[in-house]
Amino acid sequence: MFKRLYLTILIMVLFTGLITFTTGCQTKEESVEEIKIGGVGPISGEASTFGISTRNGENLAVEEWNAKGGVLGKKIKLIFEDDKGEATEAATVWTELINQDKVVAIVGSVMSKCSLAGAPIAQAKGVPVVSSGSTNPRVTDYGDYIFRVCFIDSFQGKVGANFAFNDLGIRKVGVIFDIGNDYTKGLSEFFRDQFINLGGKVVGFESHPTGATDFKAQLTNLIKAGAELIYIPDYYNDAALIMKQARELGFKGYFLGSDGWDSPDLVKIGGDAVEGGFFTNHFSKDDQRPEVQEFVKKYKEKFGQDPDALASLAYDAINITLTAIQNAGSTDGAKIKEALKNMEFNGVTGFITFDENRNPIKSVVILEIKNGQQVYKTAVNP
Repeated sequence: MFKRLYLTILIMVLFTGLITFTTGCQTKEESVEEIKIGGVGPISGEASTFGISTRNGENLAVEEWNAKGGVLGKKIKLIFEDDKGEATEAATVWTELINQDKVVAIVGSVMSKCSLAGAPIAQAKGVPVVSSGSTNPRVTDYGDYIFRVCFIDSFQGKVGANFAFNDLGIRKVGVIFDIGNDYTKGLSEFFRDQFINLGGKVVGFESHPTGATDFKAQLTNLIKAGAELIYIPDYYNDAALIMKQARELGFKGYFLGSDGWDSPDLVKIGGDAVEGGFFTNHFSKDDQRPEVQEFVKKYKEKFGQDPDALASLAYDAINITLTAIQNAGSTDGAKIKEALKNMEFNGVTGFITFDENRNPIKSVVILEIKNGQQVYKTAVNP
C-alpha cells in the first residue's frame, strides 16, 4: 500500500514538473515572437505636443509593419515612455527600457538634452538609437550606436542665417534664446556666426533663463539697437510669448525661428503676433511627393489632424529602424548598427543617408506662418 502511494506521488510530481517545464517553454517561445522597440518623448512638460506627435508617428509606422506581418516574421511591440522633457527622467526611462523591457532599439528622444542623457546609456549597452528630433551636434558624439533622422543645428542655424541675409535682405539682426537649453544656445551661436560671416551685423545677443515669461528687457535692448529681424530658436511656448511681447513694444521687423516652433500651440499662444514669421523645419505637409501625401492622408484619418515635423520624423525613424532589423536579419544590436550605417531610405522627411558621424544628409524646409497656418516657402539642400 505504501509502495503504491509512493508511486502515485512520484507520478504526480513528475507530471507537475512536466507541465511547468512546458509552460515555461511556451512563455519563452511566445516572448521570442515579438520584437520590442523603445520609444521616448515628452508626453508631459514644456514640449508635450512634441511628444504626442512623436508617439503618434511611431504608432502609425508600427501598425503598418504589423499589418504586413511584422519584421522577421514577428510582431513589433512599441513601448513608449514619457521623459517629461527632463534629462534626469530621460536617463531613468532609457535605463528601464534597456534593462527591464529588453528593447532591441530605441527611437528617441525629441529634446536634445534628453538624448544627451540617454545616449551614453544605450551606447554602453550596445543598443542602437535613432533619434527623431534631437538636433544638437553632440548627440551622436557618444558613439557608433547613436543615429538620428533630423538635420543638426549647425546646418539649421546656417540655413536660417543664409535665408535672413540672402532671401529677406536683412543686414542687422538680434538674437534671443534660452541660456539653460543646449538646443537653443547652440542654434543661436551657429546662426550668429554664419550671419557675421555673410557680412551682416548682430546688434544684440540676449539670453533669458529657463522658465522665464517676461522678455521685455531683452527685447527692448534688441529693438533699441536697430534689429531688423529677431532670431528666436526657442521652443514654441517661449517663442510665441517673445513675439507677442516684441509686437507690444512696437517691433515691426521679421521673426525667424527653428524647428522648435513646429506646434499648433505657437499660433494659439502667439495669435496675430506670429503672423509672417519664418522658421526652418524638417517637413512640410504641402510637399507633393506621393509618399508624403500618402502619409498625410493616413495620419489625418487616424488622428484627425495634419502631421507636423515631429510626427513625420518619428515615422521615418521607426521605419528606418525596422528596415535595418529586416536588412540585418537579426535583432542583435551590432548587426542592426551595421545595417543602419549602410542605409539609404526615401522617407517622408526626405531621402536619408548617414554621414561618418551617423547624421543624416538631407534638406531643410523653410515655412511661413500665414493666416495661422504653416505655408511652404522654400527648401534648402545640403
